[in-house]
This record gives sequence, structure tokens and C-alpha cells, in this order.
Amino acid sequence: MFSYETIQKFNETEIMIYKYIMDNSEKIPYMTIRELADVIHVSTSTILRFCNKINCDGYKEFKEKFMKHIEQIREIPPREDLSELLLYFKRTNTNSFEQKIKQGADFIRKAETVIFIGMGSSGALARYGARYFSNLGKFSIGLEDTYYPILKDKPKATVVIALSVSGETKEVIDLIDQFKLNQCSILSITNQSHSSIAMMSDWNISYNMEMQRINGGYNATTQVPVLFLIEALARRI
Repeated sequence: MFSYETIQKFNETEIMIYKYIMDNSEKIPYMTIRELADVIHVSTSTILRFCNKINCDGYKEFKEKFMKHIEQIREIPPREDLSELLLYFKRTNTNSFEQKIKQGADFIRKAETVIFIGMGSSGALARYGARYFSNLGKFSIGLEDTYYPILKDKPKATVVIALSVSGETKEVIDLIDQFKLNQCSILSITNQSHSSIAMMSDWNISYNMEMQRINGGYNATTQVPVLFLIEALARRI
């Protein structure tokens, strides 16, 4: 009903109508055209033009098509990978999760320097994490090179955030050892809470997604929770 091509042709007012309709899909079948126009602060003729633009002869036909559209969407089963992510985000909507994130944010808030470390895809996320933290006012560095020399005269209040899906990456573990010798606080985001990196850390949060290997053993486990956790920490410091 709302194809990409159709939405691209909407003007600013029509986008506003579209957003209201999608955000209030359960109310629309019971609203008159006048009620819809009043709540959006447009005229009924504007609503009718919107209906015509999506190939409906009037508001009545629009409501009939919209109800069928919503039913069709509800009948589409979520993909398996999407179901796993939805379940994960549902698990994060708890007081215990919020307390856990606040604990990690407390470490970061007190730090003078934040260093993200990781390898492979986790290294790419380390760069992203450093940039995101810096965008929000906490200057950070992202390291993908696990052989980067660790200087002994760096600020004492340094927090290292280690990213690793397996939690067993030898090079990252060796780098963590060097940082620990220099009295750095170690935070980590891993897939499993019982991994070596998790147990070496002063604070760890794990997302516990199904591990996936493809193309001869390359890790394809979703990294969406890692992005979410990085941003959740940044917004609380």
C-alpha cells in the first residue's frame, strides 16, 4: 500500500500524515476523516488528496485498504534472525539491565582516556565506538592493531573497552594483559559471560546470541547488540 516509490513522492504534509497513520494504526479504523484532520491539524481536503495519492477514491476506501494492509503485515512471520534480535531487545528492557549499563558508564565517566580494542569486525566496531563516544564529548581512541605499543606514561585514569564475540581472541587477551599491568580498568562486551576476556574484565556485559560460522569458519554472529550496547553506554556518561 505504501510502496517506496509512493512514499518518495509524498510532500512534507503527506509525510506527516503517513507517520501519524503508521504510529496510530489501531486508531485509524475508528476515526472519521474530520477527527483525523483535526488531530494532525490539516484540512479534510488535504486528507482526501493524500488518499487519492495512494490510489484510493476516498477516505472510506483508504480505511478498508489500510485495515487489509495491517492484517497482511501481522500475518508475515518474522525472520528467524529478526526474532532473535527482538528477543534480545526484550531482555534489555529491565531494571537489572539498566543497572548493569550504569555500572559500566560509571567506570567510563571517571576516566580521562577511553580506548576501544578489537580485531576483525570487532576492530571495525572499536573504531565506531571511539568515534561515537567522541561525538558525545568523551574523547576516545579505537585500536585494531593489537601490537600497538602501550606507553607507561599515559593517564592513569584509563578505561579500555574490549570487544570480542568469542571472548577468546589471543591477541586481544595479550593486549588486555598489558593494559592491566598499567593499572587500566578493563570493560568488555562479549557474546558469552564465561569467556576468558569476560572473566579478565572489571566489568563485562554479554549479549548471548547464537554463534554462527560461515565460509570455512568466519564468524558471522550478529553484531547489532554490540552497536546497541556501545551507544547505550555512551548516552549514560
